[in-house]
Amino acid sequence: MTPLEVAIARVPTLREREYQATRLAGLTNVNYLVDCGDERFVVRLPGDGTSEYIDRAVESVAAANAARAGVNAPVEYFDPTDGLMVTRYIDGAATMSAEGFQDLAAVARAGIAFRLLHDRSDLFAVDFRLSAMIDEYKALLAAKGAQLPSGYDAAVRRAGEALRVLATQPAALVACHCDPLCENFLDTGDRMYIIDYEYSGNNDPMWDLGDLSVEGEFGREQDAVLLRAYFGGDPPPDQAGRMVAYKALCDVLWTLWGLIQHVNDNPAEDFEAYARRRLTRGFDLMESSAFADALVAIESARS
Repeated sequence: MTPLEVAIARVPTLREREYQATRLAGLTNVNYLVDCGDERFVVRLPGDGTSEYIDRAVESVAAANAARAGVNAPVEYFDPTDGLMVTRYIDGAATMSAEGFQDLAAVARAGIAFRLLHDRSDLFAVDFRLSAMIDEYKALLAAKGAQLPSGYDAAVRRAGEALRVLATQPAALVACHCDPLCENFLDTGDRMYIIDYEYSGNNDPMWDLGDLSVEGEFGREQDAVLLRAYFGGDPPPDQAGRMVAYKALCDVLWTLWGLIQHVNDNPAEDFEAYARRRLTRGFDLMESSAFADALVAIESARS
């Protein structure tokens, strides 16, 4: 039996049903569209090595909570022991990309989806702690004998300054996706879904907006549309500043994630180059006047 056949045999909804399967894209996992004729599903087989840094029991809580909030695709089956997941296929939805987010109406729908997730979802099982995740990823890389890229420690020190400013005005934590790749958005044209909650946790909501901005390579107009859709009008200056801060901080974190993919020989793309790009982009932003202005805006909220 193939890995997909073995997985389907475990799922009560799918076992003993006729189906056609089509491989879908995925960076770390193996995904299939399973068409049963009258119903369609997405079967996610967890990727090799992902259990080293993803807690599937935690993910199962987040996926279910986000689905109940109306943001995630409905979850049909989830085995927290290994991460096998089956969700309903969203008919009529297009998988988003950076190019797709050139449509400002789609950007606005993403902002509304974030607000729905943050406002309506029950809290997730864990908090998303940036410093702890950086330490965890660094320890994992050290155990694998990998070296950090030149300049990474300097970036972490610069990030520490931003974290200290953010801590002066701690945000109320809400259920956050925390890894909003463009491809984790499904757009029907009327409604945006956000899928894949592997890295999710309770977090400052502005992390989600900042991370999407980075992943989609948003310009100033896209950032403005995202913020206005999320807040329903002009955003508070300190919240816009937090979004900018997190744009840099997410690059500091996902640099390490990219290195883990590299040492794990993930063939999806050149993850060593990916990590270098993220480190350079994050450090450049932290050295910019826009970043300095963002930290001032955050601090001004105390007055």
